[in-house]
Amino acid sequence: MSNTHSEEPQGTTRRSFYTAFIYGIWGVITAALAVPAALYLLLPPSIRKESEWIDASDLSNIPPGKPTEISFQHKRIDGWKVTSEKTTAWIVRKDESDKVTAFAPQCTHLGCAYHWEERNNSFVCPCHASEFSADGQVLGGPAPRALDRYQVKVEAGRIKIGSLEPHA
Repeated sequence: MSNTHSEEPQGTTRRSFYTAFIYGIWGVITAALAVPAALYLLLPPSIRKESEWIDASDLSNIPPGKPTEISFQHKRIDGWKVTSEKTTAWIVRKDESDKVTAFAPQCTHLGCAYHWEERNNSFVCPCHASEFSADGQVLGGPAPRALDRYQVKVEAGRIKIGSLEPHA
């Protein structure tokens, strides 16, 4: 009696080669997608130390006793995204000295942009008529607190602006 079993050929067949090749490609694609996703989810973003002080203006451009709005570029870091945006601040120079104060440009009531009114000698918010003195204190209106201030220093005749300090 003859054995009718067909013997399988030894070695790699074309079918097993293609199957292994396809599984290998799937593994590479999966790793290429999984590794960045795992790093994003498991590792915190690296802390990028941006310059703490921004060169905002020349001190000689700020007249004493008159609040002046200045514009400067600010880098904002949000996770891995770094955005450069234009920001403004109101600078008040007390007298001919280097003593300056920088206020954030938003009203503390609802965040509207306020402006300086020369005739009232105060900052006025057009949204709900909050009024602030030249030193940022609330004079009237619904604003719950004084204007927020930036840290400020003067070096070599240049005004440097630091981080925002919300007024308590």
